[in-house]
Amino acid sequence: MKSGNWTRTALASLLGTLCCALAISTNAQIQTETSTTEGRTTMQVQIERGEVVLVDGNDLVVKMEDGTIRHFPNVSESATATVGGKQLGIHDLKPGMKLQRSIITASTPQTITTVQTVTGKVWHVSPPNSVILTLENRTNQSFKIPKGQKFTIDGQEVDAFGLRKGMVVTATKIVEVPEVVVSQRKYVSGTIPEAPPADVPMLIASGEPTSSPRAASPAETTPALATKLPKTGSDWPLVGLLGLILVSASLGVRLLRVVLGH
Repeated sequence: MKSGNWTRTALASLLGTLCCALAISTNAQIQTETSTTEGRTTMQVQIERGEVVLVDGNDLVVKMEDGTIRHFPNVSESATATVGGKQLGIHDLKPGMKLQRSIITASTPQTITTVQTVTGKVWHVSPPNSVILTLENRTNQSFKIPKGQKFTIDGQEVDAFGLRKGMVVTATKIVEVPEVVVSQRKYVSGTIPEAPPADVPMLIASGEPTSSPRAASPAETTPALATKLPKTGSDWPLVGLLGLILVSASLGVRLLRVVLGH
């Protein structure tokens, strides 16, 4: 029983080794070279500006410069914005902050060229579609013939219709695949809203400005004038003057009677 298991294991191992050797040998008959040619890189810069409206957890709502409202859900904890020379995360943003995002997109055109070269003996040909070649390891492998494919035979190029059984041919297949490699970098900066000047009235809930301190008028700053003059002397001079006037009047009346009696 054990001998049978050992035999099956050895046979499986031998078959695996033969398959690997066959694959390596087959691949050795087809040489493949790949090269990449890069073109000129173009840069594109996109600027987006907006004002923070709401920060709720990792959700950010921004009013864009054109008036539209944009919602940025699940902002990464590693995302930062440069505000006032400091790196602020999503939880540091406050409503009213101005944000600017610069998106720099770099596009680089590339051409990937793959060159495959195979050498073998023609075993069977079905022009212009396919050919079966016997490779150096004595295995047969079928190849599709691309349109316009040329084969080199004794230093001369022929097409599929010029192939004959037994010919040793070398064929080269060149495939060029163009593609564009795009990379992006994003930078976010911002500013903190400035505090309103002290002499500008703040709006209260009703929408009316609160009363601001006004300058005192000259009348308010000038002390009230006294309604009475200060008392500078007694009333006796006035009484004396009145008595003198009465005595003069009495003498005048008497003088008038004397004149009229004569």
